[in-house]
Amino acid sequence: MDIDHSKLTVFFEKPFWVGAVERIEDGKLSVSKITFGAEPKDYEVYAFLLRHYYDLKFSPAVAAVEK
Repeated sequence: MDIDHSKLTVFFEKPFWVGAVERIEDGKLSVSKITFGAEPKDYEVYAFLLRHYYDLKFSPAVAAVEK
């Protein structure tokens, strides 16, 4: 597994705060959704990722074209 890069976007999707983790691995994009509930602090998001990144369930990978 060679992850080219990952990106996390946190946004409000009524009524919860949600995180979308995108990763590009070997030229293929997959995504995982995290539901936080209440608005998370930066340090809470960071701590969550440190503890749970490898437990996340990612979508099936699709071909991605990087810009």
